[in-house]
Amino acid sequence: MELLQVILLIAFFLIMAVLMFLRKLPAIIALPIMAVLIALTGGVSLMDTIRFVVGAGSLKLSSAYTISIFGSMLSVLLQKTGVAENFIKKGAELSGDNPWIIAVVMLSLIIILFSTLGGLGAIIMVATIVLPIMSSVGIGPLTTAGIFLFGLSIGGLLNVGNWAVYISVMGLTVDQIRPFALVMFGISFITALAYITIQLYRDGNNINIKKILIGNVLVFAVLGIILYTYSVVIDAALRNTVLHLLSSTGEIVTWLITACIVLLFAAAIVRLILRKNEHSQGVHWITIFAPAIPLLLILLYNMDFIASFVAGLLFTYIATYKKGRLNVFIQSVFEGGAVVMPAVALMFGIGMLLVAIMGPGTAIDAYPNGWPVLLILKPLMMNIVPTNPLQYVFIFTLAAPLALYRGPLNVWGMGYGLAAVFLASGLNPGAVMGLLLSVGQIQGVSDPTNTQNVWLANEMRIDVQKILWNTIPYTWILALLGLIVSAFMFM
Repeated sequence: MELLQVILLIAFFLIMAVLMFLRKLPAIIALPIMAVLIALTGGVSLMDTIRFVVGAGSLKLSSAYTISIFGSMLSVLLQKTGVAENFIKKGAELSGDNPWIIAVVMLSLIIILFSTLGGLGAIIMVATIVLPIMSSVGIGPLTTAGIFLFGLSIGGLLNVGNWAVYISVMGLTVDQIRPFALVMFGISFITALAYITIQLYRDGNNINIKKILIGNVLVFAVLGIILYTYSVVIDAALRNTVLHLLSSTGEIVTWLITACIVLLFAAAIVRLILRKNEHSQGVHWITIFAPAIPLLLILLYNMDFIASFVAGLLFTYIATYKKGRLNVFIQSVFEGGAVVMPAVALMFGIGMLLVAIMGPGTAIDAYPNGWPVLLILKPLMMNIVPTNPLQYVFIFTLAAPLALYRGPLNVWGMGYGLAAVFLASGLNPGAVMGLLLSVGQIQGVSDPTNTQNVWLANEMRIDVQKILWNTIPYTWILALLGLIVSAFMFM
């Protein structure tokens, strides 16, 4: 019976995935159907499927889509008030006209930010700043989305908050995780540079391939020297001294930025009182900072994302105030929700699929041994655990796309659950970490069920499946390289 269930689970997953790949069935319909079929086939009763998978699953990502709605409100207000257009013009002026350089600079900024940031709210806020700049110099919408997703995923490799799971679940230490994460960072960054170069060439941008190749080699050399120096040459005492100096400098910068935010709000309020904007045809220079205010509040004070977006809405309203601006504000609130509804509807299905695979996260009397779907899939995974480096690389390279569509290797699906199975089967904890981090790049960049992929596709007016087809050749190669490194280090 269990064998038949496993076969049906895999069949339903593959059928729905193929239908989405071929665009025969939209993800907004395919994901809920997949979730219901997986739950029923796994042994979940019809009533529990309706109650937990459909009901609780629809609310699973409520925080994400609520944040998305507020972010969309700010985005629409910035467009209606002319702030976005002004920001694009200023960004284009400051960035020059070399699309490759701009793309690399934007990639680097995204990586730096998301080595500490996380969550859809921060993604929307950063995207509001960098997407218009890249679009303004002729970088195509598909390439723009790909660059952003590569930066987001690479930054996540160095986000120590993401390492906590490997420490708690697998018993690893930071010293064990750091070397592999740094190597993966270097490989991923070079892959992203290759993606940028090839995509800009395919988009028809006039770029000098020879100079770019030389630049890539230089970047790789500098990056390698920095990583090697940090991880091997610099001793702990000197490293701690450097970190202490950076921390002290950071406190000073925090106070300066705080003072600037206060002055910006003060200037906006003074202009409102004096009605300086009343007859102005353009927007004042202080509005350029409107997209950055929520991001700064999150970075400096760890403020709630929704509260930060509300602060951005208020600042934009005050700084651009004219007669009739309240109507524009209200229209932006309504239209913001409407614009993001396709993404919100897709998040309903993503939440259902998460619950179908992982369970609702609460104890259920009807299933005292655990969620049925997980219990059925665990024996299957036990049988495919590799015993040598060659098997490890070969098996998980072929299986790497199972990180897509909340599949078995997706850490946001049942990846961490399977990690426990791999550990129980005797696989080295470092190899399990290397596996998840390597195939995680396919999930982080290419997966159409990621909320960030859905939002970016919606924002750039492209099909989320196109992002998958566009990026997976790069991320699959990246997964292979990561698995080879992991095999050398841990197998």
